[in-house]
Amino acid sequence: QVQLVESGGGLVQAGGSLRLSCAASGRTFSRYAMGWFRRAPGKERDFVAAITWSGGSTYYADSVKGRFTISRDNAKNTVYLQMNSLKPEDAAIYYCAATVGSPTTVALSYHDWGQGTQVTVSS
Repeated sequence: QVQLVESGGGLVQAGGSLRLSCAASGRTFSRYAMGWFRRAPGKERDFVAAITWSGGSTYYADSVKGRFTISRDNAKNTVYLQMNSLKPEDAAIYYCAATVGSPTTVALSYHDWGQGTQVTVSS
Protein backbone atom coordinates (compact mmCIF):
# COMPACT_ATOMS: atom_id res chain seq x y z
CA GLN A 1 0.00 0.00 0.00
CA VAL A 2 1.13 3.54 -0.72
CA GLN A 3 -0.19 6.74 0.79
CA LEU A 4 -0.77 9.61 -1.64
CA VAL A 5 -1.18 13.32 -0.95
CA GLU A 6 -2.02 15.76 -3.73
CA SER A 7 -1.22 19.46 -3.69
CA GLY A 8 -1.00 22.41 -6.05
CA GLY A 9 -4.64 22.96 -6.85
CA GLY A 10 -6.22 26.38 -6.77
CA LEU A 11 -7.99 29.07 -8.73
CA VAL A 12 -6.62 30.09 -12.11
CA GLN A 13 -7.92 32.09 -15.04
CA ALA A 14 -8.67 30.37 -18.32
CA GLY A 15 -5.46 30.08 -20.31
CA GLY A 16 -3.37 29.86 -17.17
CA SER A 17 -1.28 27.05 -15.75
CA LEU A 18 -1.03 24.95 -12.61
CA ARG A 19 1.26 22.16 -11.54
CA LEU A 20 -0.18 19.47 -9.35
CA SER A 21 2.03 17.28 -7.20
CA CYS A 22 1.33 13.92 -5.64
CA ALA A 23 3.68 12.86 -2.86
CA ALA A 24 3.84 9.17 -2.07
CA SER A 25 4.93 7.35 1.04
CA GLY A 26 4.90 3.73 2.04
CA ARG A 27 6.21 0.97 -0.17
CA THR A 28 8.69 1.61 -2.93
CA PHE A 29 7.19 4.31 -5.10
CA SER A 30 9.15 3.32 -8.17
CA ARG A 31 7.28 -0.01 -8.34
CA TYR A 32 4.02 1.74 -9.13
CA ALA A 33 2.52 3.09 -12.29
CA MET A 34 0.68 6.30 -11.51
CA GLY A 35 -2.38 7.98 -12.85
CA TRP A 36 -4.27 11.24 -12.55
CA PHE A 37 -8.06 11.32 -12.65
CA ARG A 38 -10.56 14.09 -12.15
CA ARG A 39 -14.16 14.44 -11.10
CA ALA A 40 -16.22 17.48 -12.00
CA PRO A 41 -19.46 18.21 -10.12
CA GLY A 42 -22.21 15.89 -11.23
CA LYS A 43 -19.92 13.89 -13.48
CA GLU A 44 -18.10 10.59 -13.40
CA ARG A 45 -14.47 10.26 -12.44
CA ASP A 46 -12.49 10.59 -15.65
CA PHE A 47 -9.02 9.50 -16.65
CA VAL A 48 -6.59 12.34 -17.27
CA ALA A 49 -3.08 10.93 -17.59
CA ALA A 50 -0.89 8.00 -16.57
CA ILE A 51 2.78 7.15 -16.45
CA THR A 52 4.76 3.92 -16.17
CA TRP A 53 6.95 3.15 -13.16
CA SER A 54 10.04 4.28 -15.01
CA GLY A 55 8.48 7.36 -16.54
CA GLY A 56 9.34 6.03 -19.95
CA SER A 57 5.78 5.98 -21.25
CA THR A 58 2.92 8.36 -20.72
CA TYR A 59 -0.74 8.31 -21.67
CA TYR A 60 -3.32 11.08 -21.92
CA ALA A 61 -7.00 11.60 -22.37
CA ASP A 62 -7.77 13.22 -25.70
CA SER A 63 -9.25 16.22 -23.92
CA VAL A 64 -5.90 17.15 -22.32
CA LYS A 65 -3.41 15.92 -24.89
CA GLY A 66 -0.99 18.67 -25.85
CA ARG A 67 -1.91 20.77 -22.80
CA PHE A 68 -1.11 18.55 -19.81
CA THR A 69 2.12 16.72 -19.03
CA ILE A 70 2.56 13.95 -16.49
CA SER A 71 6.01 13.26 -15.06
CA ARG A 72 7.56 11.65 -12.03
CA ASP A 73 10.65 11.91 -9.87
CA ASN A 74 11.22 8.55 -8.20
CA ALA A 75 14.00 10.00 -6.04
CA LYS A 76 11.42 12.37 -4.53
CA ASN A 77 8.54 9.86 -4.53
CA THR A 78 6.46 12.39 -6.42
CA VAL A 79 4.39 12.48 -9.57
CA TYR A 80 3.43 15.73 -11.25
CA LEU A 81 0.75 17.00 -13.58
CA GLN A 82 1.67 20.17 -15.42
CA MET A 83 -1.50 21.76 -16.73
CA ASN A 84 -1.25 24.52 -19.33
CA SER A 85 -3.85 26.41 -21.34
CA LEU A 86 -6.47 25.58 -18.76
CA LYS A 87 -10.12 25.76 -19.76
CA PRO A 88 -13.23 26.14 -17.59
CA GLU A 89 -14.10 22.52 -18.41
CA ASP A 90 -10.87 21.41 -16.70
CA ALA A 91 -12.28 22.48 -13.35
CA ALA A 92 -12.60 19.44 -11.09
CA ILE A 93 -11.16 17.65 -8.13
CA TYR A 94 -7.97 15.98 -9.29
CA TYR A 95 -6.86 12.69 -7.81
CA CYS A 96 -3.66 10.75 -8.16
CA ALA A 97 -3.69 6.99 -7.97
CA ALA A 98 -1.23 4.11 -7.90
CA THR A 99 -1.24 0.64 -9.39
CA VAL A 100 1.26 -2.18 -9.37
CA GLY A 101 0.09 -3.13 -12.82
CA SER A 102 0.55 -1.34 -16.08
CA PRO A 103 -0.87 2.16 -16.34
CA THR A 104 -4.46 2.14 -17.47
CA THR A 105 -7.32 4.51 -18.09
CA VAL A 106 -9.60 2.42 -15.87
CA ALA A 107 -10.01 3.80 -12.36
CA LEU A 108 -10.83 0.40 -10.87
CA SER A 109 -7.36 -0.79 -11.83
CA TYR A 110 -5.77 1.56 -9.30
CA HIS A 111 -5.63 0.40 -5.71
CA ASP A 112 -4.45 3.48 -3.82
CA TRP A 113 -5.87 6.98 -4.09
CA GLY A 114 -5.17 10.39 -2.68
CA GLN A 115 -7.79 12.72 -1.20
CA GLY A 116 -7.77 15.03 -4.19
CA THR A 117 -7.00 18.67 -4.86
CA GLN A 118 -9.47 21.20 -6.22
CA VAL A 119 -8.79 22.99 -9.48
CA THR A 120 -11.03 25.92 -10.37
CA VAL A 121 -10.77 27.71 -13.71
CA SER A 122 -12.47 31.06 -14.16
CA SER A 123 -13.59 32.19 -17.60
